Amino acid sequence: MDWITLLRSLQSDFIKRLTTGCLLHCETEGQYSEITIISGERLKSLREFCWQMAEKYKRTSPVRDVFINNLKGKLGEEVVKERLADFITEVDYEKRFGGDGKVDFTLTCDPSIGVEVKSRHGTIDRVRWSVSSEEVEKNAVVVCVLIQEEVHEAQSEYHLFLAGFLPTQMIKLKTGRISFGINQLLYGGGLWCYLEQFQATKPSQKQSSIDNYNHPQDPPINQSNNQLIKLLGYREKEDVFFEHQPDLNLFYVNLGDKSFEQGESDTAIINYNQALQLNPHNAEVYYKRGMVRYHLGDYEGAIADYTQVIQINLNHTKAYNQRGLARYQLGDYQAAIEDYTQALRINPHFAVTYRNRADARSHLGDHQGAIEDYTQAIKINPHYAITDKNSSISRYLLLEQQKLTQTIKIDPHDAVAYYNRGKARADLGDYDGTIADYTQAIKINPNYADAYYSRGNARFDLGDYESAIIDYSQAIKINSNYVDAYYNRGHARFGLGDKQGALEDFQKAAEIYWKEGKIAEHNDAREKILDLEIEESLDILNF
Repeated sequence: MDWITLLRSLQSDFIKRLTTGCLLHCETEGQYSEITIISGERLKSLREFCWQMAEKYKRTSPVRDVFINNLKGKLGEEVVKERLADFITEVDYEKRFGGDGKVDFTLTCDPSIGVEVKSRHGTIDRVRWSVSSEEVEKNAVVVCVLIQEEVHEAQSEYHLFLAGFLPTQMIKLKTGRISFGINQLLYGGGLWCYLEQFQATKPSQKQSSIDNYNHPQDPPINQSNNQLIKLLGYREKEDVFFEHQPDLNLFYVNLGDKSFEQGESDTAIINYNQALQLNPHNAEVYYKRGMVRYHLGDYEGAIADYTQVIQINLNHTKAYNQRGLARYQLGDYQAAIEDYTQALRINPHFAVTYRNRADARSHLGDHQGAIEDYTQAIKINPHYAITDKNSSISRYLLLEQQKLTQTIKIDPHDAVAYYNRGKARADLGDYDGTIADYTQAIKINPNYADAYYSRGNARFDLGDYESAIIDYSQAIKINSNYVDAYYNRGHARFGLGDKQGALEDFQKAAEIYWKEGKIAEHNDAREKILDLEIEESLDILNF
């Protein structure tokens, strides 16, 4: 009997015991258990983290939706983290700003091996998990967790079942997504063993690259080898690296990093130059050399390096942001704004880029654009509003609100002025004042679609989904292609339990986003459609 057949047989037995409640329960970390119970302080800390994430990304989705989705994910991660303990390492959210990059954990002994966790609430005969082609590509396994209780803000305890796992090598998927039920999973008790075997049999990329390397100027193995090993961070007893010639490119990169850390900028540039001679297509080395040149005040040199990075990798967000900073230093504010805008197209959750673009816009006199960017920076990173370094942001918003108030005093029939003050008040959390200003703008101009849409957003944030839907519908009546109104109305309808109405709105939004060339927004709407279609199909089966 092969191992797959064995784990499938054990999975069938597990499913039978799951229906009767006869499950293996072990509270010892690092040991296998079919059920995990999360409550008390542990659950409280998870909630706090998820609310922070919800506040950070509420611009793209309603706060409650972001909270629920994050809590589902974190509950599942807690199960896997408790079962595999030190065998895995969590993704650092500070380093991967804006998400986990489709990888939830990596093996502690080999960070290149990813583990993806999928959490779902439902009954065992209906629940399904889904995975994308990108997740299949980046991970060795997909671990599925079944949540017994419906996830919401007030739930005091969760019973979580490790439903099973699937090696990504068994998933034949090149594009799109695929979903599967509990019967298709392998028994979770084999997860640890499978990952151990996977790691042991995985070809060593370090070894293959070293074996294939044959540079005529390699240093001798004897004296310099131990020095290189220490610089590169390998351990002689655990790696076969010391038996072979080291990678000179990596050697010079590490020397450059260490030189820069020690304040030896000129030496760092020399070492990065050596690395680029060996590999002139290494975008990260150009990026690092650009950082050093920026530090030295060589902004034109830094721009040249960041441009080289972008030519190699068109989606290098940080290179666009850094090139924007260098152009800002040279007084080329419009070019800086263009770079910041491109960075935000790639990663719309990078607070510092919004702040940088706001600074450039304010220099060009685009006060409304600066307000919007400063506001978004604060939404993503609320710390900006209270630190001394960035207290000017809050003062700027208050000043602009006062200016708008003066404008209204001069012309009380200016709908745009009321609308702009409403936006400024929304940025400061004054929802009552916000709604009052949008309402006044609508009284002056009954066909002001943006005012209806924005008032709908304010009402949505207050949890008044019915009134929000009325406003979104009015905006759509005025402008039948108001795509964001369709999208947000879909969320409001879902909040009221109208899944069919939400599905129709998300479908319409996806269609318009596609026509307008907004690929990221289109993909996001398609994700919502997929989730709703899966839930709808499961509801039909249950009926």
